[in-house]
Amino acid sequence: MAQPEKRSILFVCSGNICRSPLAEGVFTHLAGQAGRGDEFTADSAGIGNWHEGELPDPRSRATARRYGFDISGQRARQIRPEDFGRFSIILGMDSGNMAALKRLAGETSAAEVALFSEYTLGERRDVPDPYYGGDDGFEIVYHMLLAGCQSLMSKL
Repeated sequence: MAQPEKRSILFVCSGNICRSPLAEGVFTHLAGQAGRGDEFTADSAGIGNWHEGELPDPRSRATARRYGFDISGQRARQIRPEDFGRFSIILGMDSGNMAALKRLAGETSAAEVALFSEYTLGERRDVPDPYYGGDDGFEIVYHMLLAGCQSLMSKL
């Protein structure tokens, strides 16, 4: 009997060191806890290449550890044209990310490209970038990502 094809999800933020690696970690952690890890491939990327090859922000890593998962194996990368054919769902964290994603996707994208909160929770709002703030911003972002990823898991 053939195995069903894995759903592939790409989470995208500005530089791929704060929100999108945390989203990838949350989703992967939830899928594993639900015994559904084999059903999905999750990855993350940034619109820009400013942090290419870097670890996620230390505050994102600390937030992940606090909630029982590790994102220290991830490295920042920039989104590539082939991602639009490789992933079934591409989720941008904010309206600025979405404008760039739509421009990059063009007319022939095979992926569903959507705003994270709109696709997962039916709410059109940005996941704020916590980069320039304190630890509390990462906590807020974590809870937004957790709610969205829980909803996403139930839809897939």
